[in-house]
Order: sequence, then structure tokens, then C-alpha cells
Amino acid sequence: MTYAGMRTGSAFAALGAGIMLCGMAPGDMNIAVFLARASVLERLGPLAIAAPDAQLLKGEVIAAGKRYKARIDAERKTGRRTTSCPPETGTLTPEQWLAHLRSYPAASRKSISVYSAFDGLMRKRYPCPA
Repeated sequence: MTYAGMRTGSAFAALGAGIMLCGMAPGDMNIAVFLARASVLERLGPLAIAAPDAQLLKGEVIAAGKRYKARIDAERKTGRRTTSCPPETGTLTPEQWLAHLRSYPAASRKSISVYSAFDGLMRKRYPCPA
């Protein structure tokens, strides 16, 4: 295969991956992909903040948090029992978030979305009183 052919093949692969990622709702990225991208960013150190993936990953977590809050608020409005009982505001450091994601077995990470992991973290941190 020629260099031009390899470049074309790479371009099509990147385009296909981009189309697949664009079709996902924010927060639907699986945690295996999230952790792989986060690992690359961690190696960049302070320069990571300028990397496009940093904004992508931050957006995934923010979107998952917003979806989670909307769901909890809707459950509360209808009087249904919520899966967790978080305070109205709180903080989550990147280290806490990554530690939570890394707590999932490697074999299951491809089948767990960032949104599901966010929900799992909220269940652990803010269980509802019995």
C-alpha cells in the first residue's frame, strides 16, 4: 500500500470514528474510552488543559451530571423514590472521578457509559436514608 493509500485509509477510519462519536448523546461515551483518553491527557501534565480531548471529556462529565440531575429532579417532582439523595450542589474532583471509573473491572468498562458511572458514583456518595 502506498503512503497516499495509507493516509486515505486513516482518514476514512477517523471519519468513521467521528461519525460514531457524533451519533452518541453526551455522557454516552463508555468508560474504557474515557479512561484511555484521560490517560493520554494525564501524561501531558499542565499542557492537557489546552488539548481538545480535555474539553471533550469535561463535556461528557458535565452532560452526565446534567442528565442525572434532570432525572433526579423529575423523580422528586412525581413523588417517586430516587436512586440517590445528593445535595443541591457539590464538588467532584477529577481525581475522585477517575478513581471511581478505575474501580470498575476492566472487562466491564466497555459496556458502562459515563452517565451510568456518574449515577453509580452518586449512589455510593449519597445513598438515600432507609
